[in-house]
Amino acid sequence: MKVGVLFSGGKDSCYAAYLAEKSGKELACLINIVSENKESYMFHTPSVERVKEQAKVMDIDLIVVKSKGVKEKELEDLEKAIVEGVEKHGIEGIVTGAVMSVYQAERIQKICDKLGLECFNPLWKRNQIDILNELIREKFEVIIVGVFAYPLGQEWLGRKIDEKFIEEVIELERKYGIAPSGEGGEFESFVLNCPLFSNELKVEGFEDFGSKNSWRRDLELE
Repeated sequence: MKVGVLFSGGKDSCYAAYLAEKSGKELACLINIVSENKESYMFHTPSVERVKEQAKVMDIDLIVVKSKGVKEKELEDLEKAIVEGVEKHGIEGIVTGAVMSVYQAERIQKICDKLGLECFNPLWKRNQIDILNELIREKFEVIIVGVFAYPLGQEWLGRKIDEKFIEEVIELERKYGIAPSGEGGEFESFVLNCPLFSNELKVEGFEDFGSKNSWRRDLELE
């Protein structure tokens, strides 16, 4: 079955794509929404412009649709992008990296139902620590590119998801109720390498912006 992947460049969408391919699905295209609203309810925003470099090393066509990011109306932009995937690539299903967000999952399912597409959510309701450990085991190289919750600060930007990272987020969950995989919007990630990539992406430079516990990192890749 040909599928389109709702792809942000972060760990969840990339890992979901990997699991979909392992299950025998053909990854026909990546679908990315570039939102002008940095506080979008639906879409990942840090370093989203770098998704095109990921698509190149995955050798998969990338469909990009820009959105004003207006709550609920941004779903029209998502539907437009999915329709383009159907028309250009004949996709029969959509893959998402949804883990816990009912808001996102329900709205994506509604679009798929309207268009007669299957919806695959391989991470849905999975244990978040298990997912992080699987990323390491499957050799995903993932860095943090956005933090949005106390006590996370600028020093977290650029950190790799490794064993020490997992130990710390477990403690943060215990002390502050932070979701270990950032599923509550506490942090965002970017994948530099994984089994779907033909080669690793290298960070050439970056720019940080934000204040207090809301920081983002824009990457420059080689």
